[in-house]
Amino acid sequence: MPSELPVPADSEGDAFNRRRLLAYLAASPLFAQGGVMAGLAARATPDALAQSYDVLRQAPGKIGDVIDQPSQALNVFDFEPAAKKALPPAHYGYLASGVDSDLTLKANRDGFDLIRIRARRLIDVRKIDTTVKIFGETWASPIVLAPVSSQGAFNPEAEGAVARAAKVKGHQMVLSTVGSTSIEDVNAARGAPVWYMLYPTDDWAVTEALVKRAEKAGAPAIVLTVDRQGGRNTETLFRDRRQDTRTCSDCHTPGFKNEVSRKPMFDDLDVSKVTNLYGTGMTWDYVKRLRGIVKGKLVLKGIMTHEDAKQALDYGIDALIVSNHGGRAEESLQSTIGALPEVVAAVNGRVPVLVDGGFRRGTDVLKALASGATAICIGRPYCWGLAAFGQPGVEMVLTILQREFETIMRQAGATRLAEITGASISRT
Repeated sequence: MPSELPVPADSEGDAFNRRRLLAYLAASPLFAQGGVMAGLAARATPDALAQSYDVLRQAPGKIGDVIDQPSQALNVFDFEPAAKKALPPAHYGYLASGVDSDLTLKANRDGFDLIRIRARRLIDVRKIDTTVKIFGETWASPIVLAPVSSQGAFNPEAEGAVARAAKVKGHQMVLSTVGSTSIEDVNAARGAPVWYMLYPTDDWAVTEALVKRAEKAGAPAIVLTVDRQGGRNTETLFRDRRQDTRTCSDCHTPGFKNEVSRKPMFDDLDVSKVTNLYGTGMTWDYVKRLRGIVKGKLVLKGIMTHEDAKQALDYGIDALIVSNHGGRAEESLQSTIGALPEVVAAVNGRVPVLVDGGFRRGTDVLKALASGATAICIGRPYCWGLAAFGQPGVEMVLTILQREFETIMRQAGATRLAEITGASISRT
């Protein structure tokens, strides 16, 4: 072994020198034998390891089949087993279930496999800008936290923990009508107003009261969900419920008043005339009536065809969310990423188009944006993080997805969202 280490004549600084040092050590028999120099290399800085020794990036240690802290997760899928372990069977079943045979839920994931990303080279991608502006508000990321009901079933801090995570990471979120936390408390936790997803009920007086409360709290957008009109068969939930030894009637008793008794958005409302939450029987006339009372932006969630997208514009809708309720609205086998292009084409840039359903990877985000989406929404992944670890779990889910998204942006040669276009992908 030489008596001194080689020093480059044209050094670019300490980081360069550290990389050269590691390269030199890698060739050394002392390094290979795990000697003193190996210990020195192990203490090299993380940026050096990330450049040349990715296998060393995570500290060694025995981890079981299920992670027991957020930092152990390699991807967002790692949070699902941890959530399942933490939750009662019925609560996990509610989160996991699609409808019928869960084929539409599966289709949402499989749809991403039909899209390839076109890698570009020799573009300076050291600086990445992922900010997006919608309705005059700038978010740090196009990844939005979708509305998920009853989050108190996953963690006692419920939507409050999610809102704090959204604040830390710079994401917008949408609160469900039947969330476990009021919009006022969620806004306070996030430090800024969130969007409000409206289940309209079949009593107009209740609908109007919900809209007025949300807008008084500052919600910049009312998001009307239109994909729960035909009922559904959540078989996975029903099967998991059979394994739950608890007495479910302690919390879930018949009747709408009992159903929403622990949902703070219904506090002080007379729900005696309400027979269903979803406004079964809604038509475009209902959308017109709602447009007449919503002072801010009105968004339709659940649009899957170009016909409905075009009609929504005729009724003054300000944005659309392509959605099949996370594969739990209907067993259509139509993925949302597959339906997205026709909705985008029908809108033709006149309003923002968001999309949810099956997003689990940063590559999924890029594929949706390249297909014309303005932003994407995630549901189950952050709820897995919430169930397993509370706010830190949600933060880590967002960290992983954002990191993956920025990585694939660089590989696609895009330094800002506007550079992610149809040319960034090809379809099978």
